[in-house]
Amino acid sequence: MEEKTAVASLAALAQEARLRVFRALVGAGPAGMTPGALSALLDLPASTLSFHLKGLVHAGLVNVDREGRNLFYKPNLAQMNDLLAYLTAHCCQGQPCDVPATAASSCGPACC
Repeated sequence: MEEKTAVASLAALAQEARLRVFRALVGAGPAGMTPGALSALLDLPASTLSFHLKGLVHAGLVNVDREGRNLFYKPNLAQMNDLLAYLTAHCCQGQPCDVPATAASSCGPACC
């Protein structure tokens, strides 16, 4: 991952509502969620939600698919994992870490 991409991803997540939206989408897994379901779950007005989804899509953290008349917003788990790898690439100066890895550190379709 390039530094500019990491900065864009982190900037997109550096807002409370946007972080809540992203976490809800990660929780939904590869199936994603419709804006209506997200709005109801997070108690966000549709216009506010739309603004935050646009920011997450622009940062590459979320993809949107049209299925018939419905839009499904889905987490880009590869981008999320790339960001986590970028942030931890130089952990402990290349030495084994004392911090145990968690199952969430490498999320993908198998974990969802």
